[in-house]
Amino acid sequence: MGDGRSIRVWALAAATLALAACAGTVPEPRTTANGPGDRPWSPSGLPLPQARPPATVPARIDPGINRPPPGLEPVIHEIWRTFPGRTGIAIRRIDGNWSLARRGDEFFPQQSVSKTWVAMAALDALDRGQIALTDRVRITPDDLTLFHQPLAGRVQREGNVEMTVAELLETAITGSDNTANDSLLRHIGGPDVVRRYVERHSLGRIRFGPGERLLQSRIAGLEWQQRYSVARNFQVAREQVPMSVRRMALERYVADPDDGASPLAIVDALTRLARGELLSPASTRLMIETMGRTRSGPQRLRAGVPAGWSVAHKTGTGQELAGTATGYNDIGILTAPDGTRYAVAVMLASTTASIPQRMAMMQSVSRAVATYHGQ
Repeated sequence: MGDGRSIRVWALAAATLALAACAGTVPEPRTTANGPGDRPWSPSGLPLPQARPPATVPARIDPGINRPPPGLEPVIHEIWRTFPGRTGIAIRRIDGNWSLARRGDEFFPQQSVSKTWVAMAALDALDRGQIALTDRVRITPDDLTLFHQPLAGRVQREGNVEMTVAELLETAITGSDNTANDSLLRHIGGPDVVRRYVERHSLGRIRFGPGERLLQSRIAGLEWQQRYSVARNFQVAREQVPMSVRRMALERYVADPDDGASPLAIVDALTRLARGELLSPASTRLMIETMGRTRSGPQRLRAGVPAGWSVAHKTGTGQELAGTATGYNDIGILTAPDGTRYAVAVMLASTTASIPQRMAMMQSVSRAVATYHGQ
């Protein structure tokens, strides 16, 4: 679908909400790319109502706890169907028993979404008495990474910097600083510590890559050199890589990402975090409050919810090549004014949509969750 028609569909998403309320649950599409498949469609463009199985819960139980609000899934499906590129969406009610997804079990590049697992592994080490929030971590020019790293300017001015674990955690999550995140990762013992945390808690289809420098170099068809951490040296070196090599490296990454995670695994992990199943009460509170101060991606999921809702989230943004963006994501916990919580993940493996269109799509997902809340 062309970008013009797509943006009109997203803009009309709110108008379709009331119409979709009469529609039933839509089965997960079996197609390998976003598209309508071969299912019949109503004149409105929304899926025709599907037969519902008999109720399996007592009538006295609030049905909103055990199933998505009627009409939410068709609207999410339409958002997913009309967006150009390979898109994954998952939503789970944290205080209930339901989830819905499109491409929910597929691996998508996480990019900086993976900082979530570094922070949680660090807080787990804190809970185990292995580190302290007051630990001081030394950062030198040899520790700098690439892309978004505001901390690099301070290191370059001062020669080396010391920050506490608490400061690194705050900077990595709220500012998505790559050097802060890699420094925190180094302090807790490296990528294997994060992988063991994921495995120990059975978080499922969540991978953790080799760290920012090696990951981004491989995606660009390069081998990491520390000089790439300075100024725009990485971008200059990347431009010298033959286009065929860059394209092959990027396509390999998108098809089987070293840092891949499935949208359903992510919302399940966020649900367990919010329920206090993965960290101590104090660390759970610190993790969610820190995500609530995230400054990156203010026009993604956060911008779609009305006043009175709160959003604790983590964004991710990958490399682009020849008009195709990869790894453009936002995941988070949306909390309604009445305290009901939803875990949401929107992940774009690859898309040709513009940045405003990507943000509008994410807003339409969180707006639909808020609109159908309580129904």
